[in-house]
Amino acid sequence: MSIFTAPSKIIITCSKRLAPYLAQEIIELGYTPVRTFITGVELRGTVNDCITLNLNLRCASQVLYSLKEFSCNGPDELYDALIRYPWEELLTPDHYFSVTSNAEHFTVNNELFVNVKVKDAIADRMRRETLKRPDSGPDLTGAVFHLYWRDERAEIFFDTSGETLAKHGYRKIPGKAPMLEALAAATVMATKWDRKSVFINPMCGSGTVAIEAALIATHKRPGLFRKNYSFMHMVGYDEKYFQLEFKKLKDQILTVDGLKIIVSDISEDAINIARVNAGLAGVENLMTFEVCDFEATPIPQGKGVIYFNPEYGERLGEISELEVTYARLGDFMKKKCQGYLGYIFTGNLDLAKKIGLKASRRIEFYTSKIDCRLLEYELYGGSRREPKMIKNTE
Repeated sequence: MSIFTAPSKIIITCSKRLAPYLAQEIIELGYTPVRTFITGVELRGTVNDCITLNLNLRCASQVLYSLKEFSCNGPDELYDALIRYPWEELLTPDHYFSVTSNAEHFTVNNELFVNVKVKDAIADRMRRETLKRPDSGPDLTGAVFHLYWRDERAEIFFDTSGETLAKHGYRKIPGKAPMLEALAAATVMATKWDRKSVFINPMCGSGTVAIEAALIATHKRPGLFRKNYSFMHMVGYDEKYFQLEFKKLKDQILTVDGLKIIVSDISEDAINIARVNAGLAGVENLMTFEVCDFEATPIPQGKGVIYFNPEYGERLGEISELEVTYARLGDFMKKKCQGYLGYIFTGNLDLAKKIGLKASRRIEFYTSKIDCRLLEYELYGGSRREPKMIKNTE
């Protein structure tokens, strides 16, 4: 039976704290999660389902299809279990494959050693059954298999993605300290933006947040920007099925009348990079680019979202300067952005105190090794307090 049509466990991984947004995407695609955990979501489906998931998901890292689960108490048991699996039903001798692993066992002190054991089992089985050993290596450009091994439990997956899905493929010039595309998408999803009103992104850097906002609003999926996946390098892959799924991506693109996304940065180089990346993503026409200090960013009358991703600071001198910047951010939002929802993404909660506004929500995220928050501010015009009733003393 082909794995492309046979149901099995699917684990979709993501960066820490993105799982709720990943689960939301999966449900919107019509799938039912079995469980959600801190770095992923589990469901059941076929490799054809994995194709759909790979093309559509914004917050995911890898889409893993379970091939075999087994007990394992050492490298020899690992090899013995995997050489019994019918790899010749998934690969031909002409295929190239790679192995990744996540292993924690008292017999293991080097994951590269584990990868070699898995490669040897696959290659030796293929040579025994087909008289030829397929090529293998570290490049994730062909078929990819992933081993998860904890204590005495092991599971081998077909990593249907290959290269990570967290990079969406349009960003050719990353710029300075760029936010990963999957994280940027999740933070936009976490806002209360209605995907129709204006979206303003001062301090835009390479433009990732604003571009992801434009892609979400217009239903442009990451699969539009990528041409190679691991699932394309397996026996049973149906190019026609992939093309049908790819056509769905094109057919669901929306034109949002009046959608306006304003990006600004004090650096002309940053704006040039943002413009190039937006062009590669096909959303440049939706965006207005301004070279200016954030306080000079045009704020149209009405409502919308204004989103900042300022620097966090690492050295003392930087912190002193950024304290002033964060205080200016608070003043700017209070005085110039009335009627908007304000968001500041930061990994420095001490600096966030300098904003001088009370956050209505503090949404947890994680980037690299930094505990971050997306702070939400309701920027009302005037006072929210109800006027006091004056008692009639007559």
